[in-house]
Amino acid sequence: MSVVDIPLFPLSTVLFPGGTLNLRIFEPRYLDLVRHCTRDGSGFGVCLILEGREAGEPAVPAAVGTLAHIVDFHVLPDGLLGVAAEGRSRFEVVRTRVRDNGLVHGEVRFCDAEPALPVPPEHGLLATILERLHERAGGAFGKPDRARYDDAGWVGFRLAEALPLELAERQELLQLGDPLQRLARIAQHIPRFQRG
Repeated sequence: MSVVDIPLFPLSTVLFPGGTLNLRIFEPRYLDLVRHCTRDGSGFGVCLILEGREAGEPAVPAAVGTLAHIVDFHVLPDGLLGVAAEGRSRFEVVRTRVRDNGLVHGEVRFCDAEPALPVPPEHGLLATILERLHERAGGAFGKPDRARYDDAGWVGFRLAEALPLELAERQELLQLGDPLQRLARIAQHIPRFQRG
């Protein structure tokens, strides 16, 4: 599988395929990234920060991330650039380098698409939990296509976003390449969120 060079945006969050991300852009290196991506129609990699911070010196990104594509941008009330991005494919970082402007670039290898699998009966409760969470959230989450709740990959990624998991737990779920393994791992976390 070939290696591709993409700009990386290390963040204190985990973006999953199909997920959305809203960013406030103010550093010159990230303004350059947005210009480049909107001009070329290309994406950028979102990786969880392992060491460092979002602003200032370049941070050390996790080895697995998600390609993000900008779907909208606007000026925020404070005058900064607001960007809405959507998660696409997962990737593995082969190596990184920091450009003169402080922007981290990664040579990445995109992961194979996960197989489309139905939610198995033993994890049917997870799909029900997700559906209830979406009903409570309303808005954009209120009425997804009912068939989505039968897609093991989609259910796993959406639960990984919605549950109050630690960042390291979210990263572990992103790194799993099998949707059924991801559901099994999420099922292990569920008891700690149930009311006693």
